[in-house]
Formats: sequence, structure tokens, C-alpha cells
Amino acid sequence: MSRYRFAHSMQVLHGNTIENVKNNSEGLNKGEFSMDIAIIGLGKMGANMARRLVKGGHRVVAFNKSPETTRNLAAETGLVATTSLKEVVAALSAPRTVWVMVPSGAATEAVIGELASLLTSGDTIIDGGNTFYKDDIRRAATLQEKGIQYVDVGTSGGVWGLTEGYSLMIGGETEAISRLNPIFETLAPAADQGWGRVGPVGAGHFVKMVHNGIEYGLMQAYAEGFEIMHAKKDFNLDLHQIAELWRVGSVVRSWLLDLTADALKSDQELSEIAGYVADSGEGRWTVFEAIDLDVPAPVITLSLQQRFISRQKESYAAKLLAAMRNQFGGHAIKKAE
Repeated sequence: MSRYRFAHSMQVLHGNTIENVKNNSEGLNKGEFSMDIAIIGLGKMGANMARRLVKGGHRVVAFNKSPETTRNLAAETGLVATTSLKEVVAALSAPRTVWVMVPSGAATEAVIGELASLLTSGDTIIDGGNTFYKDDIRRAATLQEKGIQYVDVGTSGGVWGLTEGYSLMIGGETEAISRLNPIFETLAPAADQGWGRVGPVGAGHFVKMVHNGIEYGLMQAYAEGFEIMHAKKDFNLDLHQIAELWRVGSVVRSWLLDLTADALKSDQELSEIAGYVADSGEGRWTVFEAIDLDVPAPVITLSLQQRFISRQKESYAAKLLAAMRNQFGGHAIKKAE
């Protein structure tokens, strides 16, 4: 929890206009709040970040494409609910800070484009989603022409971030980031741990991209190791027990292993889970970057390919392999059912 505390409480009742909200807040000493900040996008991470910021004593203005989601979170936390980006900007005090947590790509592009038309010089847009770093560089250059600052924050922590804090990899100008320190100190695991500026605009998402590529490789190694043990039927291994043993003292202990142990606790066969693994893009971008830089990254590349394999109901390549073996060696073919 941040050292910053909530010195004044403000409740916004459903049905108040944004003008009323702004008028009510103008009478308060702004020093009584750590920071004014808006969160755009209240998915699993965005909502929990908003919760953590409110608990840390910040005044949070929120917007989500589903107004009901915003209203429910406002009722739970006391944050300021809005129904449009225009209302978001009206509810903030200058210099405004808007943190965008929507899906990367077209959705983020649309939100930042609209915000660019509403914000003014000195305001700051933070993109905390999984944006491709070259898009950050392009956007920052465009926003700079209007005097709007842009900060990219690679954010890791998932659903556990609310209680454990988020790892924040930040890219942008030092001056812009320094003004936002209270926000980062609150969201991070500790005020002086788990967050920091890693470089100029684009660097935050670049580092997060590589972070996720490493994550792919770690996850694949654990998955393969446990599958080998699962296949050794004559030993009747208790995979949950082994995961718990490895969690303490072992050189392969990690938070991912902690989560693996939890997953294996109730059902070692994972009978309710389909073997289909999606990817959100960062693994692909990491592989592309490795190719562009002539850096060998076989583990990350193969772990990405394994995810592609998991999505195939039936492999055409495997069929062709079987056909070739039959052609050159007369090996038996298993007929499709």
C-alpha cells in the first residue's frame, strides 16, 4: 500500500451530472488528494488498478464502454463514474492524467485519438496496455505537436495486482514520469520496488514485450517437464506434491511454479481445461524483434510455435509426415475416425 493516504472522502452519487461532480471537487483542497487520474477501460486489470489507486488515496475518474460496469465500480469504491471521454476530461483538474487500459490495436488507437482532440497542452496520456512499442513512438510524436505528454507503461501482475502490486516498466520523458511518481508508487508492490523508468518513449512496452517472451519460454518448460512426469505412469507421481516440493529451495522455484501448484491441487488431470493456448501478441513481436536484430532466441520462438500447435484440431503436417513414411518405408497409417 502506498504511503499516501486518503485525507478527504468524496462520494459521487449515481445521477449527478459531471458538472456537479466538478463543482463539488473544486471546493476541496487539491493537496488533500495524492493525484487526480482517470482510468479508461475497466477490464480485469483496469478495474483492479482503479481499486488500488482509490485505496491509495487518489481521486480516480473512470470510464468503460459499458456504463453499468463503471457505475458498479463507483458504488463499490467511490470513484467518479463517467459515460464519455468528454466527461472524463471535464471531471479532471489540469494538468490532466489519463491512463488507458483497453485492448491493444484499434481500440487503443481510437481512444487515444479521441483523447488527443479533448486534452490540452501539459496533459498526459499513459498507455498501460499491451501496445507494440513502435506505435508508442509514432503516437508520442503526434501528441507532442499539441503539447500532450505520452508515457508507455508495460504492466505485469494480472489478476493478482490488486493485492500484490504491479510490475511497471515505464517509457517516456523523465520530467513527465516524475510528476506521476505517486501513481506508480501506489500501483507497484512497494513505493521503492517493482517500478521504474527504463528508457524513452517506447522502451516501457519494448521491455514488457521481451518480459512476455521470456514468460512464454518459462511456461513451456514447466509444461513439458510436468508432461514428462505425467507420462511416467509406473511411478504414479503426485504432480501437486512435486510442485510443492520445488516451490521451496529449488533452483526452479518461481511465482509461475506457485500458480502451477495451485492449478494441480484440485485436479492433476486438468480434466476441465482444453489444451488450447492463445497468445496476446507480445511473443510474436519478441520473435520478430529477435530476427530484426539477428539475435538467436530459439526457446522463445519454439514456445510460441507450441501455442500454435495447441490450436490445431488436427495437424495437416502430421498427416503428411505419416503419408511420407508410408510411401518410402511402407509404414502403417492410422486411419482417420
